[in-house]
Amino acid sequence: MLTLHRAAFVLPDPADPTAPSIADGAVVVRGELVEAVGPYGELAAGYPGARVRDWGAAVLAPGLRNPYGHWLLERAYHPDPREEVGVEPVADGLAGSTDEARCGASARRGLQRMLGYGVTAVAGPFERASVRTAVARSGVVGLPGSAVSSAVASAVSSGGVDGGPEGSGPLDGGARPLDPLAVLPFAEAVYGRVAVGGRADFAVFATAAVVGGGGAQPVAGGCLATVLGGRLVYRRR
Repeated sequence: MLTLHRAAFVLPDPADPTAPSIADGAVVVRGELVEAVGPYGELAAGYPGARVRDWGAAVLAPGLRNPYGHWLLERAYHPDPREEVGVEPVADGLAGSTDEARCGASARRGLQRMLGYGVTAVAGPFERASVRTAVARSGVVGLPGSAVSSAVASAVSSGGVDGGPEGSGPLDGGARPLDPLAVLPFAEAVYGRVAVGGRADFAVFATAAVVGGGGAQPVAGGCLATVLGGRLVYRRR
C-alpha cells in the first residue's frame, strides 16, 4: 500500500546543516520503506493512487532518540491508568524488582508514551529480558550503550530543562524526560534520516518557528504523529 505524507516542511536530515529542507514537501511510503522524498506537487502527480495524509503546517522529520532508555524502561515505573496514581514515571519504581511481568508491562506503557513525543529509538543497554522483548515488539529501535551526548550532560548538570509537557518536567530527583527535545537541540535529538530505500521511521511536529534557509524548528512536546516501519503508531487527538 502506498501512502503519501504531506507537510509544510520536510527535513530529511536535520543533523546535516547542509541538507536542504523541502517546503510543501512529501514522503511516499510503500510498506515499511520510504519510496520517494520531494516536493508534494511532483510526488502527488507521480503517485496519483497513493493514500494522502496531509499534516498541514507541520514539520516532517526523522524520529527522535531518547538517550535515557535504560533508566526510563528498567528503573522507572510507568503506572497503569487503572492504578489511579497518575501517569508520571515513578523514579526508581522498579529498582530491585524481580517481577518480570510487571517490568515488561511498565516498559510497554513507557514506550507507548515515548511514541507520543516522536521517539523512534531508545538507548540501552537493556538487561531485563521482559524489557528487551517490549522494545523489540514495539518497533522502536534499541540502540546499544547508554552514552549521553555532551548537550544532554550539560542540560542535566545545569538543570536547564524547563517544566514543559506531560512527562518532560525538570530533571530533579533523578527524573529523566520522555521528550528528547526537552534537553537536546533538534539536530542532535533526531535519529537517522528520511531517505529513499530506508525504513520509514519518522515523526510529524508542530512548528515553533521558521528559521534561516526556509527550514523550521519543531516545538518540544509538539509531536502530532509518529510512524514506525511505515505504520502510523501515534496520532495526537
